Amino acid sequence: MLIPVLIGTTLIVYCIMDLTPGDPARMILAETKTSEENIEKMRESLGLNDPLLVRYVRYITNLLKGDWGISYKNRISVLAQIKEKLPNTMLLAFSGMVVAIIIGIPIGIIAAKKQYTLFDNVSMIGALIGTSAPAFWLGLLLVITFSLKLKWLPPAGMGQGFVMKLKSLILPALTIGTGTAAIITRMTRSSMLETMRQDYIDTARAKGIKESLVTTGHMLKNALIPIVTVVGLQFGSLLGGSVMTENVFSWPGLGRFVVESIKTKDVPCVLGSVVALCILFSIVNLCVDILYAFVDPRIKSQYKTSRRKHI
Repeated sequence: MLIPVLIGTTLIVYCIMDLTPGDPARMILAETKTSEENIEKMRESLGLNDPLLVRYVRYITNLLKGDWGISYKNRISVLAQIKEKLPNTMLLAFSGMVVAIIIGIPIGIIAAKKQYTLFDNVSMIGALIGTSAPAFWLGLLLVITFSLKLKWLPPAGMGQGFVMKLKSLILPALTIGTGTAAIITRMTRSSMLETMRQDYIDTARAKGIKESLVTTGHMLKNALIPIVTVVGLQFGSLLGGSVMTENVFSWPGLGRFVVESIKTKDVPCVLGSVVALCILFSIVNLCVDILYAFVDPRIKSQYKTSRRKHI
């Protein structure tokens, strides 16, 4: 399914970029104050005078051959620029997901175990606020608090060296992970509440098993399927949805690169970034599907049964 997804996504983005105002050739030659004749020659060399469908088919054909195109702005290979930016985006998304899991799953478990208590109500209100808070607002609030007021962490950029890079990663990771933590908290709570009412939980307690083992070994283990689904989908969303966070913190990632490319109407860079994010999102979904078999033995047995039937 990756191929039709890539074709559909790139076609939509290509059409949107074509409809946006601005002439790439004029933007490239803006600083040189060149003549209209040179601008027209630039358009011809870039193939911008061809019909939209012809240009799109040419791009897809080159993409299948491994040619991601050349940037209109700086004439550098798009693939080389994506290779430079993508690791930073993946680092930010992974750090945000770690923050979300560390915060979301424990709070969701405790909220389910203490249903309708003060902790449950406060945590659900906090989850609602975390889901609703815009990333740019939360990011600026963290910068004002921890950078300008307390002067504990750097306000923007990606520091050099392990320690400085770690410090510069904390605020963006908190910003991007807060909303995801709220979603994971709500999903963990609802999934745990559904599992807690099953008969095998009462049986485990009747056998004298410790409550901590009942919670981790019976409740959480059987509630993991929806939690794993949410974690996987949210991680894919973080890869493509960190645009606002990267711009607030001047993080040199793919999201900021896309915004800068859109401003200059650098179509190859925008499309290359979209293709890279689509591939990553599909890989994450595939990993989640495979992980189901390790989380739930019933799904693993279904895979084996289906394989025997095909054989």
